[in-house]
Amino acid sequence: MALRISNRDARRLWLDAQLLSAAPTGPLDLADTIRRLGFVQLDTIRVVARAHDHILWSRNQNFREPMLDKCLARDRHVFEHFTHDASLIPMDFYPMWRRQFRRLEEKVRGWEWHRGMVGAEGRAAIRARIEAEGPLCTKAFDTKIQGKREMWRRPPHKLALDYMWYAGELSTSHRENFTKYYDLSHRVIPNHLREVDHSDDTQVDWLCREALDRLAFGTEGDIQRFWAAADLAEVKAWTAANAGDLVPVEIESASGQWSAALALPDIEARLADALAPTSRLRILNPFDPVIRDRGRLTRLFGFDYRIEIFVPAAKRQWGYYVYPLLEGDRFVGRIEVKSDREKSELSVHNVWPEPGVKWTDARQRKLEAELARMARFVGASDVVWLRP
Repeated sequence: MALRISNRDARRLWLDAQLLSAAPTGPLDLADTIRRLGFVQLDTIRVVARAHDHILWSRNQNFREPMLDKCLARDRHVFEHFTHDASLIPMDFYPMWRRQFRRLEEKVRGWEWHRGMVGAEGRAAIRARIEAEGPLCTKAFDTKIQGKREMWRRPPHKLALDYMWYAGELSTSHRENFTKYYDLSHRVIPNHLREVDHSDDTQVDWLCREALDRLAFGTEGDIQRFWAAADLAEVKAWTAANAGDLVPVEIESASGQWSAALALPDIEARLADALAPTSRLRILNPFDPVIRDRGRLTRLFGFDYRIEIFVPAAKRQWGYYVYPLLEGDRFVGRIEVKSDREKSELSVHNVWPEPGVKWTDARQRKLEAELARMARFVGASDVVWLRP
């Protein structure tokens, strides 16, 4: 019989696996945090803090933004590439990412918006400049968009840089004010990692096992979506080939329904050892790994969340950039909060409790304490409430 895991225990396992059970305090080992998460998604939007910084701060509130720049550019503990989106990935995972370079190179060649890319001769000229001058950003080149200007179109040099980056020929050297600087990969990635050549089967096996380890339990779709570096058919073939080494489980959803999933052989030990989530109230980022897979989020927590940055203002239900509020193992509301770094202010525009959640004085105090911590994180001296 499949091991049955109650909804409460499933939430406990998932939050513990994603480092949201323990209080976000104590010594910070940034490289280890990223390794345990698997990756950290990058995003340019900075309403309060950029997603990658906010995600790491949620795990340890001693984190500050310059630490990640150092981790990438100086210590080389991480490299930048594409999971489901641009992400920072532990450097020693690089040998298991080689097939992803090939997958994305093939995919980019077929993308309509890359068909205006400069050819092999133009790419060779870009490589030669980077080799001679060192890391360069897109501003160092001046090719122009030909024809009609549309939002999705990019200059040929930008498309060429992206193509070589997807293919692993170029790597992100560093970022300045979030602008990416490209360098030749052999000057960024250590030789001993670039020279490893695992088979595709080995890499797929690693991707699936490491995803399931960080999920604690999951469907084949959950496993595929974690890295988005293997196809669903490849994941299904892996689960079939490893059926004797995987534990079938049944997970209770927030609505009380049961569904089949898989876990690694240590699932019962994990159930016994997983921490109960801290009762602290947390403001999570919309791109947090616990939030990102909306289907899993709804199944486990009954929390229906969508980010509305691409929704026209008049059609938004909540707001442009609204943050989920997690208290213990329950999502209790949403908050619209913004940072004005010039004024040194963190402003609260609205708070929406979830249906059935009573907004008590104790819960309000928890929120105010989290806002004070967030203000310190972004260097704001005041928290300003723009609603009662």
